[in-house]
This record gives sequence, structure tokens and C-alpha cells, in this order.
Amino acid sequence: MKQSFVALFAALAATAAATAPVKADISGAGATFPYPIYAKWADAYKKETNIGLNYQSIGSGGGIKQIEAKTVTFGASDMPLSGEKLEKGGLVQFPTVMGGIVPVVNLDGVKANDLVFDGPTLAKIYLGEIKTWDDPAIKKLNPSVNLPSSAIAVVSRSDGSGTTFVWTNYLSKVSPDFKAKVGSNTSVQFPVGLGAKGNEGVANNVMQTKGSIGYVEYAYAKQNKLANTKLINKDGKAVEPVITAFQAAAASADWNSAPGMGVVLTDEPGADSWPITNPTFILMHKKAADAAAAKEALKFFEWAYANGGKMAEALDYVPLPENVVTQIKKSWAEIVGEDNKPIFASN
Repeated sequence: MKQSFVALFAALAATAAATAPVKADISGAGATFPYPIYAKWADAYKKETNIGLNYQSIGSGGGIKQIEAKTVTFGASDMPLSGEKLEKGGLVQFPTVMGGIVPVVNLDGVKANDLVFDGPTLAKIYLGEIKTWDDPAIKKLNPSVNLPSSAIAVVSRSDGSGTTFVWTNYLSKVSPDFKAKVGSNTSVQFPVGLGAKGNEGVANNVMQTKGSIGYVEYAYAKQNKLANTKLINKDGKAVEPVITAFQAAAASADWNSAPGMGVVLTDEPGADSWPITNPTFILMHKKAADAAAAKEALKFFEWAYANGGKMAEALDYVPLPENVVTQIKKSWAEIVGEDNKPIFASN
């Protein structure tokens, strides 16, 4: 009798384990720009809920392709999609945080903020028209810096990248020549330079290449102790890439000016504004293929908006204003399950 009871108990326990709901990890893929903060949020969220975030930092182009193919619960892109593309793909788009993209250099004796650039000079470097560090245009901006006569090694992104979209969006605004010859997109054909994959790849390439210049999200520059430069903004002021400068650029953002709050914050006015600031975006299907997974993803982002602000600021990202977060949560009502009912009710 005792053996029968033990066997029955074991069988019941096995059945319960097999049928108990399992909390699955959240799947996402895309932009490398927000990866440092998503990783930090994910670590804190798993400790609190035991639910992990499986996020592939593959670039915005890859993230858009993966969400379109429905291989992940959410895609991530630094380039906002147009209203037409959102409608065609049946997608909802919303921002998570804002950050700054910075030029970084590798020159002997040059530390962070020692150099200053303006937009037209950066455009000429990336067009291959300024070839050496002692070019008169760079020397004019940096009269007190001892600049070498060596060639400039230009580093850019080789993958489909929202960071490239924002970088080229800025250069296109400040240089008609750059706009005509290269333009702005997630993937462009620069006339000069080396390509590297991801913000990580550009950061590593600049670290390893003397005389190089590249562009990365500020958290990567900070984490890798790269020498970022100052930039002269639209108001003619030389500014450093700090969170207050990113906040200044975002202060006048009109979030309703584009579908899915898809604003681009390059070359914004203001004496304190960093000229290459941008939100990063999440993409999800309006009709969720897996309602339970989509609900878990929205729970994660709701938690991040409520609890992740200080973590974001520690990495020099800018949290979104409360009124914008409220608007985002309302937009989640568009995400429905097979029964066409909203899958998530925000707290």
C-alpha cells in the first residue's frame, strides 16, 4: 500500500510539473544602440520576476526583418518606421529611451572632449574630402591641439543600422553635398572607410586603429573609454555629450508629429542641445501571433518605464517624460489577440 501511494504521488507530481504554466523568456532583436540599457533592465527584471529577456543585438535592419518575419515577440529600431510601413506591416511602434550618438577618435594624446567638430567638417570626412588630421578645416576648429599629418581612418557601420540612419540624417541636414551624394538610411554607401558590425564593432575598430574616427551610441563610448569629441550645435555652441545635452535636444520634441511617435531629434535648436540625439523604438504586431508572449513583453516594458529610469540615466540615456509614457500605454490597446481583444491592461 505504501509503495502504491508513493508511486501515485510521484505520478501526480510529474503530471503537475508537466501541466504547470512555465514562465518563458521574452524574445526580441534589433538595435545595438539601446542594448546596454536593455541588458541592464533585463538583469534586474529577471531577479524580480524570474523572467528573462532574450535580446539579439543585431542592428535595426535585422530587428525590422525579424519582427516582420514573426520570429521574435518584438523588434527594435533606432530608425522609426513611416506610417505607411507600420500600416503595411500591421505594426505598433513606441519609443523606450533617448540617447546620443557621438563621434569617437583614436589619436595619441587626445582625450575625451579635447577635439571639437562641426557638422559640415564631419560630412567632408565621411565623404572622403578631408583626408588627414591636420587638414585646415580641422585645425581651424582646434587651434590649440597638436594634430598629426597622418591619414584619417574612417569607420562606419557595415550592417543595417539605426545608428547609421541617425548619423546620416544629421549629416544630411547640415551638408547638402552629403545629402546628395550619400543620403540618409540604415545602410548607405560611404565613399571612404572601413565597415564594422554593430556599435560594438565600431567601438572595437576605433580602439584598435590609430588615427581612426567612428560614430557610436554614447554608452559604448563611455564603457570602452573612447575619446569622444565635442560638437558645435545649431545655435553655434560647442557642447559635450552629456545627459543634460540629450535632454535639452529632446525638450521640444513633438511626439505627435509622426506616426508611432517616430520623431528624429537631430540638429535640434537650443544652446545646450546635443545635435545627434535620438529615441529608440520597439515594434510589435497589432495582431499578436502569441498573445501570452506579447503580454509578457508589454509587462516588461511597463516595468522598465516605472523602474528603469535611474538605470537608464546611469548609462547616459534619457528616460521618457511621464506624459509620453502614458500615451504609449494607451497605444498598447491596439495590440490584440486572436479574439481581437486587447491583450494587456496597464496598471
